[in-house]
This record gives sequence, structure tokens and C-alpha cells, in this order.
Amino acid sequence: MKTDTQIRIKDIANRCNVSPGTVDRVLHNRGEVAAETREKILQVIGELGFQPNILASTLALNRPFLFATLLPTPPSTDGYWSRPQLGIRKRTEELHHYRLEIESFLFDPYAPLDFEDKAGQMLKTNPDGVILAPYFVKESLPLMAELRERKIPFVCIDSEIPEQGQLAYVGQNSFQCGYLSARLLSMLVPASGTMLVLHFAKEMDNQNHLIQREKGFYHWFRENKPERPICTREISLTDPEVSPEELISVFREVSPAGIFVTNSRVHLAAAALEKAGFDHIRLIGHDLLKNNADYLRNGQVDFLICQKPEEQGYNALDTLFRHVVQKMPVKSHNYTPIDIIVKENIDFYKEFK
Repeated sequence: MKTDTQIRIKDIANRCNVSPGTVDRVLHNRGEVAAETREKILQVIGELGFQPNILASTLALNRPFLFATLLPTPPSTDGYWSRPQLGIRKRTEELHHYRLEIESFLFDPYAPLDFEDKAGQMLKTNPDGVILAPYFVKESLPLMAELRERKIPFVCIDSEIPEQGQLAYVGQNSFQCGYLSARLLSMLVPASGTMLVLHFAKEMDNQNHLIQREKGFYHWFRENKPERPICTREISLTDPEVSPEELISVFREVSPAGIFVTNSRVHLAAAALEKAGFDHIRLIGHDLLKNNADYLRNGQVDFLICQKPEEQGYNALDTLFRHVVQKMPVKSHNYTPIDIIVKENIDFYKEFK
């Protein structure tokens, strides 16, 4: 087998018994190629480790590529939304030879109008590609339509809004997260105990990923334990915090045996349970953040579902790069693993080393 530097398009064509032009069309995603032929060519490309000399052609264009990101402003340096930015920066540094420019736009996660404003500012830069967190569904749809109209490829992370013309989605399968969380809680609580799905959000009907997690949670119980009582409560947020008294009132009203928090604010529920002395209530939530990790270690939280946000940012930029710069085919769905974190394995995650 030839070394990477010796591999040519002609070599791939000979292996696949096709013309070099057919290989070129697959490499650059141009023209019509039969699905079977395309798969065969991609398989041989992978076997040979072929990498086209994109660096030379990029420099020949005499211009950098501009990618824009539209993400929520993290409330702190260790907040959830700081992690995708770390992944984006890491991949950008690895690709510095390709003259990539990244322009970041951050919006207030409690202000849909700010999302619209930052989206407008982003569009004025006329980027070559976009990494987008479609945090607010209603406000994201017009933006996606505009990106489609301008033929600007975009990758969605964290939350998926299907069939909006996105190049790819990078993140967890939200429905499966809820489904798994239901199974985990069912193993912890008495057979007759009520389950509580707890949303911390503003404009709940605008938060598609939380809705999908709730649907997955209910679906597992319908399939496996339909007699189990389940209820949902929404805590409207206009800022990052909520008073423990408000949550304690909900817990006394519902008397849950187990609680599923659909996002990273599980520490708010844990603090309220701790203050009220409700040690018997089992609790599961999302995201490996410091506040959540502290309550996991002391036993107030039983499980955390890790979404690998840094990996999401890294893979989103890599997907744009391969599509826009390398002209390579990319996967439309890039689901990250659903990691279950408990106090016994938390110290093996690099965030806390």
C-alpha cells in the first residue's frame, strides 16, 4: 500500500474500477453518483487514508474562511455553554494552517429578542458556515430559513429541530436521554411512588430539547410501567436562579419519590431538597458542572447525564471544515454518547481532574 503522500485520485479510481472524474465528484460532493458506487469509493478512501491537499488549494484562494457561532452566553467560566466554545477553540487551533476565522456571537439565554438581534448581526458578516444552538425554536426557524436561502451551511448543536436544512446535528438524542433517565429512576424508587418531571425554562413550548426529554421519559413508563403516576411541573426562569421555597412548595404538593430535571439546573432542585430535609427523594439531571458534581458527591443527586458539550463544539467545527473547506461528505446526525455519571466514577472525567 502506498503512503499517504503517494495516494492519488487515480489510485482510488483504479481500485474502484471507476473514472478519476467519478472519484472527484464524490470527494467534492458534486454531480450524481450512484449510491453503491459512492459507498465503495468512500470505503476505499478510508482504507487508503487518502487526504486531498486542501491546504494548498485553500492558500491559493488567497482568502480565509469565516465561520460564525451563535451560542448562549455562559453564566460563568465553568458553565455548560463555556464548554462548546472550548471545543471550537481547540479544533480551530488544530486547523490554524487553513486560515480559519471564527466570529462568536453570544445571546442572552433568557431573552429571545436578544437571540434575534445577535442572529441579525451574525448574518451581516456573511459567513461561510455557522454553528448554531437553536435555543429558542420560534426565533430559530426564521434564521434557519435565511441561512437556507443564502446557501450558508449550518450545524446545530445541543438541540435538534428536524428538517430545517441543516448540514448536520451534533449532540445527544434528547428523546433517548429522557427514556434512559426514566429507566434509571425506576430502579431507585418504590413501585408506587410518583415521578416528577421538572423543567427549568423560559417559554417552555420554545425549548424543543427539553420537550423531547420529557416525551422520552413518559414513553419509557408507558411501555414498561404504565401504572406509575407521573406529573410535570415547569419553573419559569427569567434569571439563572430560583428560590428554594418555590421548589419546596412544589415538592410538598406533588410528594414525588423521584425527580427528573430535564436540564443542567439539577443543583437548584438538590439545594431545595437539602434545605427541606427530603433525603428520601431520588434525583437525576443533566450536565457535569461543578454545582451538580458537588451534589452528586454528597449523595443528593443520584445520577447525572453527561452531554459532552466540549466534544459537541469540536465536532461541529470539524464538520463545517470538512464540508466547506475539504468538500468532503459529512454525516447528517452525529449523536454524542449518553454517559451516566455517579459519584464513584466522576473523578475519572477530565473536567474534574
